[in-house]
Amino acid sequence: MKLAALQMVSTPDVGRNLEAAARLIAEAATQGATLASLPEYFCLMGQDDRDKLRIAEADGAGPIQDFLSGEAKRHGLWLIGGTLPIRAADGQRVRNACCVYGPDGVRAARYDKLHLFAFDNGREHYDEAVALEPGDAPVAVQAGALRVGLSVCYDLRFPELYRAMSFGEGRSPCDVISVPAAFTYTTGRSHWELLLRTRAVENQCYVVAAAQGGKHENGRRTWGHSMVIDPWGEVLSVVEEGEGIAIAPFDAARMGQVRVQLPALGHRRL
Repeated sequence: MKLAALQMVSTPDVGRNLEAAARLIAEAATQGATLASLPEYFCLMGQDDRDKLRIAEADGAGPIQDFLSGEAKRHGLWLIGGTLPIRAADGQRVRNACCVYGPDGVRAARYDKLHLFAFDNGREHYDEAVALEPGDAPVAVQAGALRVGLSVCYDLRFPELYRAMSFGEGRSPCDVISVPAAFTYTTGRSHWELLLRTRAVENQCYVVAAAQGGKHENGRRTWGHSMVIDPWGEVLSVVEEGEGIAIAPFDAARMGQVRVQLPALGHRRL
């Protein structure tokens, strides 16, 4: 069983992005991936934040969702579809939605990004709330034998989200946490790997982090460094910049060993 994080440098052209995603999914399947993740905004890195409104789809219907369903079924794997814009109720914004498809092509889960990024250091300015409506609740999905917690990019800075996925009535600890992202070069250089490894260590599970990574046609530069991390915080595979695939085995015995030797999940008091 292998986990794959697919790194892209997406463009303002949806068609070109879908072609690149299809190529990476096929390669990941060839390398034996049973679960693969695309990055945040895999389908569009537009010239303006509100470009997402132009390609937004209705929930459950649209060419991007059809593409994800078809690719999952074609290659017989679990596909975490990065994110795509799905229309919000007010019609003025969209949800940044992460949809998961099973090997049969059926959608198994949808998670809408809860935490919306804002940053301004005087040179760079971002405010996702201009075009995005936040999600409502944490989501984890049973992907075959794996319980996978879903999150997106800026969510990574909020550890309580990951606890909520794993603890509570009827819930069990996640085997894998997925973090499709488009971290800026500035914040990624300082915090990306640090935060990912922390989430793996504190939740004693694997992390699959598929990122945008490079200089985009809209002038934005993303950090990349897509990676797969084990429950001890070891980086098993990484793609630093440019298109590529980080892939590594999921080892249930290794995860079990970590949880037995250091039973931190059972020591929680809050």
